[in-house]
Amino acid sequence: MRDKIKESLIAHAEGHIKKHSANVEIYLNNSIGIGEHSDIIETIEKELEMIAKYDDQLHVLRKYF
Repeated sequence: MRDKIKESLIAHAEGHIKKHSANVEIYLNNSIGIGEHSDIIETIEKELEMIAKYDDQLHVLRKYF
């Protein structure tokens, strides 16, 4: 059971990293077509914060558990 839970947590974090990374790629490559985000830099910074959050979770899971 422990391994299943750990695998699920890792998959969850990795999925969020992929999602937020894709968003950053979209903003970097197609920023003109995104009208609802007037401050692209701030929006990308928020996405990077989310990537860092989930990357930290992965690091803690792998180091301590």
